[in-house]
Amino acid sequence: MKFFARAAAVILIFALSGCIQPAPNTRPWLLDSNSTPPAQLGSETEPTAISLPTQRPPGYVFLTPTPDAPHSLAQLRTDVDQYMVQPGDYLSLIAQRYNLDVNTLIAANPNINPNWLEIGQFITIPAPSPSASPSSFKIIPDSELVFGPMSSTLDLDSFINKQGGHLADYSYDVNGHSLTGSEIIQLVSSEYSVNPRLLLALLEWRSGWVTRGNPDQSTLLYPLGYIEANHKGLYRQLTWAANALNHGYYAWKAGSISYIICKDGSLVMLSPTVNAGTVGVQYLLASLLDLANWQLAVSENGLYAIYCALFVIPFDLAIDPLLPDGLVQPELQLPFEQGVAWSFTGGPHAGWSDGSAWAALDFAPPGTAYGCFTSNEWITAVADGLILRSKDGKVVQDLNGDGLEQTGWTILYMHIETRDRVKAGTYVKAGDRIGHASCEGGISNGTHVHLARRYNGEWIPAAGDIPFVLSGWVPTLTGAEYEGTLTRDGIIVYSWDGRTNDNQIAR
Repeated sequence: MKFFARAAAVILIFALSGCIQPAPNTRPWLLDSNSTPPAQLGSETEPTAISLPTQRPPGYVFLTPTPDAPHSLAQLRTDVDQYMVQPGDYLSLIAQRYNLDVNTLIAANPNINPNWLEIGQFITIPAPSPSASPSSFKIIPDSELVFGPMSSTLDLDSFINKQGGHLADYSYDVNGHSLTGSEIIQLVSSEYSVNPRLLLALLEWRSGWVTRGNPDQSTLLYPLGYIEANHKGLYRQLTWAANALNHGYYAWKAGSISYIICKDGSLVMLSPTVNAGTVGVQYLLASLLDLANWQLAVSENGLYAIYCALFVIPFDLAIDPLLPDGLVQPELQLPFEQGVAWSFTGGPHAGWSDGSAWAALDFAPPGTAYGCFTSNEWITAVADGLILRSKDGKVVQDLNGDGLEQTGWTILYMHIETRDRVKAGTYVKAGDRIGHASCEGGISNGTHVHLARRYNGEWIPAAGDIPFVLSGWVPTLTGAEYEGTLTRDGIIVYSWDGRTNDNQIAR
């Protein structure tokens, strides 16, 4: 999400009508509490009703679904490695890259100052050493981790008020605006694309805020128990949790994670027969708990039981598969006006914060200015669709015409200036003006547009099995995050944090 410095990103219901066509190989979703639940429908072409399942009778014994087919795990490193410190590095970031506890790195490097690394300095990276058996209990389906179709059936305000807990009376200042507990959960869910039911279950499990009117005073600043000075209050606690959930979920899908580290430094191998949603939860819980408490939390008596008590058995809400077989991207075009050359400044990188899939591409407008500057060049719609959100630098467009952010294809346009920004509720055609690139929203040190895709709430990797093709340009990841190319008809455009002849692209 950064233009001139490559670093890790810190990243309306509208009636279905004849003029709004679903994207190819997608399902339109309609809210209908009397229709068949989505998981029971086999057709990919007929409208699917989003409805809640029938409640299980009291005392019903339910075992989570049979194990998944074994997932291919990343090979466990067995040799000690050496890493040379790069500009912008800090120890916890290096630990995250190698999926190690920061205290493990400190212990392996007794001669370094953990608070002051020098560029060019070498850090010893010890080989991971498993200390516990994996957990094969499946906690939630994938569709209950992401901000997917079934999350649209939850009336957050009504649910929270009915529970009568501390959350119902909570409010907190978020970026200069006083938000209620419900508004905070909705904001985090939509931005990070994480299911609000899961966030509520985590909050109830850690602090009792959902059902208890007078929770323990020790939870008031850190309701999830993540004690860190920059993460005080519900909003910061939930953004940290949502990012961690995403990290485990998408790393598992990418095959780049084979173990997790508990708070006490214990290393636990992941079971190859669980699903991405379960790994996302396991990864988050490991950040909060020592091994013994983690093992309880990931069992049927842990977070899973809290989720069932608050809502229903999570697998009764499953949309499976979340990404239909044969799913294809609708035709999309580059997000700027014809004949105007922009700079391709960011190859595949995280769609939101640094935990999500590398779903995004960056483009910067022409000109001679650097850093955060005002540009009069227009960002344009990549396809036909309804604008669902337009606020705080973010514009979200629904491409399948049902007016739900949780279903079908959606496009995130990020860093869109307030001036001339398209309004929510507007239906735009491909090529229509969205607004101007800026540094608004998120963290950015250069004017640009950040573009990312989701399907059924899942961030779709830009260079994955369903590539982010724009006007025929196909992205490729060539190395680390942000490094990549766009190729069309044998012509290659290279991503670079600035302006060069090699990164110019036009529609």
